[in-house]
Amino acid sequence: MTSQSLRPQNGVMRSRGKDSTPPNTTEEEQDLFDYYYHDPGSAPGTLSIEPDAYPTEIDIFDYNLERINHSQHLSTQEIIPYLDSESISWIDIQGLGNEKVLREIGEIFKLPPLILEDIVNVPQRPKLEYHPDFLLITTQMIMVKSKGFWTEQISFILGKNYLLTIQEEPLRDPFDPVRNRLEKNIGFIRQLEADYLCYALIDAIVDNFFPVLESYGDRLEELEEEAIEKPNHHTLSKIYQIRRELLAFRRLVWPQREIFNSLIRDGSDHISPNVMNYLRDCYDHTIQVIDVIETYRELASGLTDVYLSATGNKMNEIMKILTVISTIFIPLTFIVGVYGMNFNTEKSPFNMPELNWYWGYVFCWTIMLLITSLQVYIFWKKGWFRQGLFLSRDR
Repeated sequence: MTSQSLRPQNGVMRSRGKDSTPPNTTEEEQDLFDYYYHDPGSAPGTLSIEPDAYPTEIDIFDYNLERINHSQHLSTQEIIPYLDSESISWIDIQGLGNEKVLREIGEIFKLPPLILEDIVNVPQRPKLEYHPDFLLITTQMIMVKSKGFWTEQISFILGKNYLLTIQEEPLRDPFDPVRNRLEKNIGFIRQLEADYLCYALIDAIVDNFFPVLESYGDRLEELEEEAIEKPNHHTLSKIYQIRRELLAFRRLVWPQREIFNSLIRDGSDHISPNVMNYLRDCYDHTIQVIDVIETYRELASGLTDVYLSATGNKMNEIMKILTVISTIFIPLTFIVGVYGMNFNTEKSPFNMPELNWYWGYVFCWTIMLLITSLQVYIFWKKGWFRQGLFLSRDR
């Protein structure tokens, strides 16, 4: 079966299907070709578990308006009583390393084999599926890092009085503010049903798109300054890298826009009209993120022209300096060329008296120095040295 691994890359961290990238692709570029697929002939519903995947852990927040109970490291059988309670239960599954536990989760929540396959075999395209007993929402969490971003697939199973979330790994997620609001009963999150909890978690995912956008805005500003002031052979590769990352970012965000649009347009029995209004806000934020991504992609494309223009100007300045230096030496070359012909002119009416003159050598050097000084002075007055030589030195 296709093997998977969760590992950071320069730009994006993704899970990757075996041989899912074109040949001669660097590790920095592999994240752009990331998707999961089965080996030909594989049985539907087959789960692919990476040997070094994170162990599966189960946490539960069970709450109502008066109380909240947070339980950690539960077994699958300990989940069952929560499904029949009148309170709201958030079952958070972190890690995809235990196939036995994941299949038991599928049996408890009556997940079809193909649904469980999409949840476990990551990454999948963000999508929305309606079922009589639950609503499936598959999204991509995107979080900022020093350069680029981390990604992780998160699946939401929304049913009556419960919400099941399944994450790839437990190291990072944007849900701590939601957990804090639950524990401290801030706002009205504990006053509403599981659909509002689902909205709150999705909203936390969408809100984390904006720090990623801000980091790309800063990187584009730095790259623009570098392309104008100090272009070098690394600048163009940085421009192409940021364009690839923005393309990957857009590929992740665009399907999530479709999810919100479908929910708002078609509705769902599992989401109340009140919560649907909140989801419209997520939809608006996603549209805003896509607009900014498109703007950044245009800016990144424009930086290529800026880089080529800056390097062309730099080359013109270098050619100007070489031309000035060549112009200075042209008359000197003429003079030494004339006196280097070594003609014997003692008996010729067209003699060169300087050849036998006592001060001829000094006179020749004096003339050449005067010509050179006059040319340098004229070029300096015209500003050619200031516009070319010193400007190139500053760069």
